[in-house]
Amino acid sequence: MLAPAPDGGPRATDGKLDAARRRAARRRQRIGAGATELEQRLEDLLHSGLAASGRATGAASPTGVDGTGGSAGPDSWEETAARMVDAQAPGLASRARELAVLASSGPDWPSRLLEECALLHLLDQAFLGLERLPVPLAATVRARVGLTTEAADVLSDPDSVTIRDRWLVLAQQDGEEGALTSRRIFLRGERTGRMALHLSFGGPHRPLEVALPPGLLLDADLAYYPGARPLRVALGERHSPAVPGPVPPGCGIDAALAAYGHALRDDPWLDSWPVVLTDVTPIPDGEGRGWQLADSDGESALPLDPRCLGRTALWQLAAISGGAPVTVFGTCGHRGFLPLTAWDPSPVPLPL
Repeated sequence: MLAPAPDGGPRATDGKLDAARRRAARRRQRIGAGATELEQRLEDLLHSGLAASGRATGAASPTGVDGTGGSAGPDSWEETAARMVDAQAPGLASRARELAVLASSGPDWPSRLLEECALLHLLDQAFLGLERLPVPLAATVRARVGLTTEAADVLSDPDSVTIRDRWLVLAQQDGEEGALTSRRIFLRGERTGRMALHLSFGGPHRPLEVALPPGLLLDADLAYYPGARPLRVALGERHSPAVPGPVPPGCGIDAALAAYGHALRDDPWLDSWPVVLTDVTPIPDGEGRGWQLADSDGESALPLDPRCLGRTALWQLAAISGGAPVTVFGTCGHRGFLPLTAWDPSPVPLPL
């Protein structure tokens, strides 16, 4: 007669793995059901017309997106976002919430709403057809809907791309995401030139992970999370203490836009891409409604992200520059350039 397997034995381990697979399968089914429901919401919105969303920002539309007399505006999308949370798809929920505010975002709201609906439709369809996608793109889609991978699994996965380099810390950005505190640390390899993002979360009983102020040079192994355009990393072994690093080399505005375009080709849901700009000068735009970064040759200019207008970051950047070219790190995306660190010549964080 066989004795029962002791705790932690092979049978117990196999049982835990089977249970984990069943939980993962159930979650994929729930997310699939959520994506299907979201597709119906988008179809109803297009059938009723975008104007219904515009009217609903001031008063309830007579016919909602589902034809039942509900609102076609923010309340409807907030309800949809809540249902995506119930479906364990936080990525879909976040995009649904973005739709809730677009109908009151300015005179060009119809085109912006249609663009976001198209991207959401693309993400829904990609998840529903996940098995037909190339492996890197499938990993990106899973991450976009909210299926995360633990850092320990990334570090232990023999298929993970792990790179040892001297990584220059370009920026550290803390923020609030609901009940959690997030920390984003951007790095770039001195030898490889690869960009990396270390992302961690903290809560009431879970402090944030490692803090790395801008300007440090870290000799370490970084393991990239899977994806079509890998950026997020898990921090592995550190080989020596961190030391102060140099002012990073950068590129011009045209090269920065090209880098964002290449990244967007692999990940169409990408909001921005990290870049270092060299010899750029912050100046007001010609219409007096915003600011931009101008190349030293005066041939190209990149608008600053509206999120930094009127904030400390903009005035700090202008003061550091004093009308002269500077080196600045930030993210380049469809909203413009969001500055995070400038060098004077030591790194100066630019808080939002």
